[in-house]
Amino acid sequence: MPQLKFRGIKKENIINISEQLLKDLVDIVGCPEDYFTFEHIHSDFIFKGEEVEGYPFVEMAWFDRGQEVRDKVAKAVTTYIQGEGYKDVDMFFVTLKEDSYYENGEHF
Repeated sequence: MPQLKFRGIKKENIINISEQLLKDLVDIVGCPEDYFTFEHIHSDFIFKGEEVEGYPFVEMAWFDRGQEVRDKVAKAVTTYIQGEGYKDVDMFFVTLKEDSYYENGEHF
């Protein structure tokens, strides 16, 4: 159920990296590929009263798998996004608790 939400990145760039990034994340995280979701979120960045060019933010909501796995995921995601021409990439993780995550009315 890892959910990746991408902001400040063109949708075409996410599409370009999605297939191979998914394969790598499956290997790193250790869950089936159909558990993952990739979401493009349109964002407008504003600074001092003006619209400005944003930069990539990636949010990953998941059940925590520890620092080592988190580090590998962050490195893989960053590498792919930088390969699309972005210099800086910020990524953060949102840890979900199994007893607070429901699927079809049942918690994990």
